[in-house]
Amino acid sequence: MIIVGLTGGIGSGKTTVANMFHKLGVPIYLADLKAKKLMNSSKIIKRKLILLFGKEAYKDGKLNKPFLADKIYNNEELLLKMNAIVHPKVRFHFKNWLKKQSYSYIIKEAAILFENDSYREYDYIITVTASDEDKIQRVIQRDNSSSEKVKAIMNNQWSDEDKVKLSHFVINNINLDKTENQVKIIHQKILKLV
Repeated sequence: MIIVGLTGGIGSGKTTVANMFHKLGVPIYLADLKAKKLMNSSKIIKRKLILLFGKEAYKDGKLNKPFLADKIYNNEELLLKMNAIVHPKVRFHFKNWLKKQSYSYIIKEAAILFENDSYREYDYIITVTASDEDKIQRVIQRDNSSSEKVKAIMNNQWSDEDKVKLSHFVINNINLDKTENQVKIIHQKILKLV
C-alpha cells in the first residue's frame, strides 16, 4: 500500500483537499485533528502538557488552545517539547489505523511533515500551496484569529517554496474547481503508481 503525505502551510487548504480525495474513495488520516483529539483524551498527554505549560493548558477539562497557541508560536523550544509529547502517540495511532486499510493508497494529512523530518516515511508527498494573503484571510475567518497570530504560526513553518522542492505533487489552491481538477489528476497518477 502506498502512503501519501499531504501537507501545506496553515490556511493553505489541506483539509479541503483531503476531503476531495476522500470523495474519490481514498482513506484519509487527519493527523492534526487526531493530535487535537488525543490532547483532550489521553491522560498521559494531558499530564505531560500540564507539567510543561502549567494548569492553564486545560480549561474546564478541555485543551486551552488559545493559551497554548500564545505559548508555542512565540517559543520554538516549547513547540518542540509539545510536539515530542504528542507526535509519538499520533504515530502509534496512525500505524494501528493503517493496518485496517485495504485501498491501494492512503493519505495522511499533516501540517508539519517537513518540519519534524517525518516526510521520509512517505512514498509520495503532495503539498498544497496558496498565497500568504489567502492563507491569512482563511485562518482569520476560520479561527477568528488575528493577522499577527497567523503570521507567527507561518514563521514556524517551512515556506511553500521549500516544501515544493521536496514534493512529488503540488496543488495550488486558489479556486475550488481548479483545485478539484488537480486532485483528480493526481489521484489518477497515484493509481498508476500502485
